[in-house]
Amino acid sequence: MQKFYSHISQIVGDVITVEAEHVGNGELAQVTTRRGTSLAQVIRLDGNRVFLQVFAGSRGISTGDTVRFLGHPMQIATGENLLGRIFNGSGRPLDHGPDLTDNLAEIGGPPVNPVKRIIPNKMIRTGIPMIDVFNSLVESQKLPVFSIAGEPYNELLARIATQAEVDIIILGGMGLKYDDYLFFRDTLEEHGALSRSIVFMHTAADPIVECLLVPDISLAVAEHFALSGKRVLVLLTDMSNFCDALKVIAITMEQIPSNRGYPGDLYSQLAARYEKAVDFEGAGSITVLAATTMPGDDVTHPIPDNTGYITEGQFYLKNGVIEPFGSLSRLKQQVNAHTRDDHRTIMDTMIQLFAEYRETREKQAMGFQMSAWDRKLLKYGALFEERMMSLAVNIPLEAALDLGWEILHDCFTPEETGIRRAIIEKYWPEKT
Repeated sequence: MQKFYSHISQIVGDVITVEAEHVGNGELAQVTTRRGTSLAQVIRLDGNRVFLQVFAGSRGISTGDTVRFLGHPMQIATGENLLGRIFNGSGRPLDHGPDLTDNLAEIGGPPVNPVKRIIPNKMIRTGIPMIDVFNSLVESQKLPVFSIAGEPYNELLARIATQAEVDIIILGGMGLKYDDYLFFRDTLEEHGALSRSIVFMHTAADPIVECLLVPDISLAVAEHFALSGKRVLVLLTDMSNFCDALKVIAITMEQIPSNRGYPGDLYSQLAARYEKAVDFEGAGSITVLAATTMPGDDVTHPIPDNTGYITEGQFYLKNGVIEPFGSLSRLKQQVNAHTRDDHRTIMDTMIQLFAEYRETREKQAMGFQMSAWDRKLLKYGALFEERMMSLAVNIPLEAALDLGWEILHDCFTPEETGIRRAIIEKYWPEKT
């Protein structure tokens, strides 16, 4: 039964307060003013006082306007009709297509029972050597892309969206510039990936409550497809904007701030989203890859710090490349033993030699004389950065492994690599 309330007791920012009974947290309401109607969502309950975040903002709302509770939380349409569509943060079309109201599902549900999960054991190929070879992405994994403002993290996510070997891509944008929205839309269309994608896009000009809805909407749709047997990759950007939106709401609600002003439940809010990553027994999977910008490149900032305790490693984007010594996929050992028998050998050997190259660069910068081995390392490091680390490189995993052997062959003798003879005899290039 829907209830109407005609007295708004308080308006603070975009949050209004009414006295109501039998209302649930997260429930939707409709606010009717002289200018029309707007949806709102319950974000806090304090006895009979109900606090609602108005989607369209509180401008034009007066204390005498009417609030009607709808009796259910936010819902989003599911099904094949969503593929190829672009929506805003509340699920309304941005592509001039029709509204979808079929197969509605509630958002913000609980994570999957661990009993229904299976151990991650399948690799997602991306065509990016620094991921496929050195930090393999695994189905049902939850990974952040740690970066700073100005790094090409959106370009990286867009490339993964067009190349990842999955069934469905769900892209959730939060607090993005309008140019970023156009970039994602045009990139997906240009590479023919929009037909298997669903986009939920919140820009900086949109209501802040929609920023909070984007991850929940994206994951609710992903769960529907995963239960029907689809391999779903959810790409979220930027989770720092999501956390800043939580911070704004907490300040509006006069909550006691925690570290750097963020709400005390920041960890729980992030975990509730990341823990939706799952590989269902007998069905599909949800994999979450989320860009997280770090203010001042500070990994101890509350957002990346809390994120790191939840996720299974991270990709660290620095100077336009995925940094090998800041990145870690903790589940890569689950899959890279089943790709090709030289995968782990190439991964370990090339990273070890690259670490020696970095030390040689430091020696060179301090004016030390370079030995013959140092010169080999300098050559190797330059080739590694150009042909493996560059995000412009786009090759399958097997070709990347072959390329690794070629780089080792061009710079070292087999004995200098420290690789077992059996592997050397099988894969060392026969070049003159």
